[in-house]
Amino acid sequence: MSAESISVIKLRGLLLVTVPADPDDRTVSALQERVLEAMAEHESGGLVLDISTVQTLDSFFARTVVETVQMVSLMGGRTVLAGMRANVAVTVTQLGLSMGNTLTALDVDRAIDMLNAEASKGLRV
Repeated sequence: MSAESISVIKLRGLLLVTVPADPDDRTVSALQERVLEAMAEHESGGLVLDISTVQTLDSFFARTVVETVQMVSLMGGRTVLAGMRANVAVTVTQLGLSMGNTLTALDVDRAIDMLNAEASKGLRV
């Protein structure tokens, strides 16, 4: 999977990124860079990171996702990880990674609803 395949879509006040099914390290790094650039460019308050196509993840990918969530938070945004498969959840747990206050949702629709609900409560999204 190439780094060029990463696209960040602006959807109202949110950003949406679908992670490719089998990303290599270069693609994962490009994803992080593009997300942060889009956060700054669009002054977005929320990110939906759709990982539903991801079958497996390695420690670099998992660590980069966690770091990206933290960086988005430092930029004033919230991230919802959408579509995490059971085997990916097991791997994250086995690697001992803390997701901190990261929100998770079963799918993109629910993730968008979560961020919109936060926005309606007066939280920046």
